[in-house]
Formats: sequence, structure tokens, C-alpha cells
Amino acid sequence: MHMKSGGKEYWKRYYPLYLMLIPGLLYVIIYKFLPLIGLTMAFKDFQIFAGDNILESLFLSPFVGIDNFKKLFSYGDFAHVFQNTIIISLMKLFALFPVPIILAVLISEIPSIRYKKTLQTVVYLPHFLSWVVVFGILSTLLGSYGAVNALLTDIGLQPIGFFSDPQVFRWTLVFSDGWKEMGWGSIIYLSAITGINGELYEAATIDGAQKMQQIWYITLPGISTVVELILFLNLNGALQMFIYPFVITPEGQPNGATFTFLEKTYYSAFMFQDYGLACAMGIVLMVVVLSLTLLQKKLITRKR
Repeated sequence: MHMKSGGKEYWKRYYPLYLMLIPGLLYVIIYKFLPLIGLTMAFKDFQIFAGDNILESLFLSPFVGIDNFKKLFSYGDFAHVFQNTIIISLMKLFALFPVPIILAVLISEIPSIRYKKTLQTVVYLPHFLSWVVVFGILSTLLGSYGAVNALLTDIGLQPIGFFSDPQVFRWTLVFSDGWKEMGWGSIIYLSAITGINGELYEAATIDGAQKMQQIWYITLPGISTVVELILFLNLNGALQMFIYPFVITPEGQPNGATFTFLEKTYYSAFMFQDYGLACAMGIVLMVVVLSLTLLQKKLITRKR
């Protein structure tokens, strides 16, 4: 009787909280779990018009086992697009990852609140531009007849193929992405810096520590946990890069230098209607991202 009474009291007290969970649970079930049924598409020769709706077509399409995966790995451009994705991801990781950290540290050291807020606003603004607008700005500045190449020609230098040279274009892609997102990325680091106990800086100043020493021994260790988290998110996000290369370069031109894995998936599904192959590519990417996630978790745990 006591247990039944305790259970009734518990539900009477906490049922409003469980009711508040219902919308979130419904969202997760409908948009996260139910779509997993579509993973079976990777093992079928999916025919979109086999039934009256998508689900019926999925169940009526013939089962082909791992044929889609065999087709994927036998494609000549599979290794190429995967290599492109890895190369661009590493370029973004090594060239761009430190930038928001440095920017956040510099902004945090500005003594004037007015100038600090003005600078924050200026560096945040590019994040809100669409990639189409960014490409328009880049083509105006860096195109064959853009302002930069016109200036180089005027001073007697050879124009640079920012969009035509495959190696140069990769760096154009990476740094334009960094320009657009570095201000937004610095927000999280600024929040973490704000949470560091100010008494640590006061004690360091009394002990004679210079500003760079305070940054190196107090600021950076103080945000190390956030740095690890953002590194994990950035690496996974870089592997799933799609919008920017897709908007700027059809099929990764020039010479397929920026044709990424998700672009290949998109073209397989919506251009060639090979949905089974596209789903197989999605599963392969999921396995790669999951493997990296587990590896990062293991390394972070071992470090601590």
C-alpha cells in the first residue's frame, strides 16, 4: 500500500513535467526515428513509383542485398570525392579552427565596451549572409575580371585563377568559409572566456604575469573543454560539407576539385534517381562520422 501511495504521489507531483516532454518526444520519434525506416532503401532497387506513396514503394521495391554498396565502391569517382572531402575537411580544420579562438581572445582583451560591441557586430554579420550572396561578393572581387585580378593586371602581374585553378580554388573555398563563420564561431569562445574567474587574472597580475602569459596559462586552459567540443563539431560538420560547394561549383568544378561526398549523394538521388545508391552513400558517411566521434571521445577520455 505504501508503494502504491508513493507512486500516486509521485505522478501527482511530476505529471506536468512528463506532459511537457510529450512535444519533444513526438518530434524525436517523427523526425528522427521513423525516417530510419528509409535506411532499408540502401538494400533495395528503390522504385519511387512502385506504389501509391513512398512507404508503399519502399516495401514493394525489390531487395538487392549489398549490391548498392558494391556499386558505390566500384565507382571510379568514389575515391575522388571521398579524397576531396577529407582534404578540404583537413584544410578547414588546420587553417580555420584556431581563427575564432584567436578572434575571441583579442575581442575579450579590448577594454572599451563600445569598441568591443562594434567589432563583435562587424565580424558576426557575414554569418547571416546566404552562400549565394557570398558567392556574388567573391565573384565580384576574385573572378577572372574581378577587382583583385584587375589590380594585378594593372601592376603587371599575372591574374590568379581563384575559380579556375583547382588548388587555388580549394583555398578560396576554405578561407571564404572562414570569413563567413569566424565571427559566429567566436561567440561560444567569448562566452567561455567570460565564465573564467576574474580573480585568476588579478592574482596573475600581482605575480607579475604579462598579458600573453595570462592568455596562455589562464584563458586557453579555461576554455579547453569548449575547444574540444567545437573541434569535434567542426570536424563532423566539415565531413558533411554540402551547401557552399554545391552553390558555387556544379559537380565540383574546376576538375572536380571540390566535389564532396554529400554532393555526390545529392546528384545520385535527385539527378540520376538512384536512391538506393544515395542511401548507401549516406550510410557509409554515417559510419565514418560515427567512427571519428568514437575515436575523439576515446582520445578526450584518455587525456583526462
